[in-house]
Amino acid sequence: MPLVFLKTFGCQMNVRDSEQVLQDFVEKGYTISPSEKLSDIILINTCSVRAMAEDKAIDKMLSLKGLKDKNPSIVLGIIGCMAQNRGEEIAKKYPFIDLILGTQKFHKVAEIADQIYRNPRRQQCYIDLSEEANSQNTITKHLAKKRQAVAYVSIMQGCSMHCAFCIVPTTRGEERSRPVSEIFEEAQSLTANGVKEIVLLGQIVNRYGAKEFSWKNGKSPFVQLLEQLSTLKTLERLRFTSPHPIGFKEDLIRALKEIPQLCEHVHIPVQSGSDRILKAMRRGYTRSKFLQLIEKLRKEIPDIALSTDVIVGYPGETEEDFLQTCSLLEEVQFDNAFIFRYSPREGTPAANLTEQLSEDIKFERNYQLLEIQNAITLKKSQRLVGQTVEILVEGESKKKAEKFQGRTRTNHLVIIPKNERWRGELLPVKILQTTGHTFYGIPILSGFDDQPASDQIEQISSAR
Repeated sequence: MPLVFLKTFGCQMNVRDSEQVLQDFVEKGYTISPSEKLSDIILINTCSVRAMAEDKAIDKMLSLKGLKDKNPSIVLGIIGCMAQNRGEEIAKKYPFIDLILGTQKFHKVAEIADQIYRNPRRQQCYIDLSEEANSQNTITKHLAKKRQAVAYVSIMQGCSMHCAFCIVPTTRGEERSRPVSEIFEEAQSLTANGVKEIVLLGQIVNRYGAKEFSWKNGKSPFVQLLEQLSTLKTLERLRFTSPHPIGFKEDLIRALKEIPQLCEHVHIPVQSGSDRILKAMRRGYTRSKFLQLIEKLRKEIPDIALSTDVIVGYPGETEEDFLQTCSLLEEVQFDNAFIFRYSPREGTPAANLTEQLSEDIKFERNYQLLEIQNAITLKKSQRLVGQTVEILVEGESKKKAEKFQGRTRTNHLVIIPKNERWRGELLPVKILQTTGHTFYGIPILSGFDDQPASDQIEQISSAR
């Protein structure tokens, strides 16, 4: 059977799109390869949200040219956001690429790549960046996985917010949502096959159905969807990512409080603590409004864990603006924050601003903010040491395959010893150590909970 290899860069939505692509290949008789070196078809699913993401994809693409030179029958393809944004340029600049498909064509990748593979005489790069009606309804297939615990479900595509720095409306198109019935059927099938946690994906997930469906009984289409999914009897956990602050209304806060499957964690991007920069970014809220939302969330769900995204070095950001962001992190005390240096994206309003900051300033501010957040994260994480928490065991640790990893309902990553019986299961785990972002623990089960603490720590230390 022919072999296919797919390298994915970027967000969880890209991961989900890649799963759809690979399942289509499996249905055509292909085997998924762990390495590009032995593969007949090699694909790169790309990201355009920052220059670094594009650079990584281009570097990977160039590294594959040697394989193509040695074996011209190999099919090389670029798909996803960078393909959508720069597809014509890539086709001209890198003529060894056989296939370039945009973000509304994931469901056609396997079919077209297979045609090229079986017709090696094709001379020109196949490129399709066109829009396609109802493409949001095509990301529905899942790869079969051993005792799968967690599954991503794409509920919408695109974004209509048009923040000044963001390329997503260009690469993903305007927002459009799937019908509730189709999402429910997909989730029902997943849980019937053993999946315990579903993560709903959307660029601004709480705007689900804003254009297609109506509010009912004071509830947004998104909350209506959450309530419908909560009727699945075998669904243990439900998450969503990522919401936007301006769409985070009282009905969603109530849902987080009242729907038992909804996990006590929200990732809610703030981007800046400065009102002046927030306005320039076209975010649609103020620092005060954001803090009010955080206050409401913590009042209604006291144990909720909060994470965020922050951009430093936005055009025109002064030292005072930056200090406002620092003070916001200190005030909110996020459990985690993903901090990024501003990266100009061609075609966005922010890229045309004249007050672009130097890379040195961006690096320095990024470092300072990381220092602040890492201290906060470590302090908060240390409170869990010695406590028993419930984790859902996802499978092998990404850093050490001889260990398992799982997550708490508050999205804390926990490393435990590997035991196949625990794969896909909910386990009580005693936390023994933390590095801040990662926890190490022992399941409270026969054979572990009665061990001396020194023996437990020795086992955990071997995982680090």
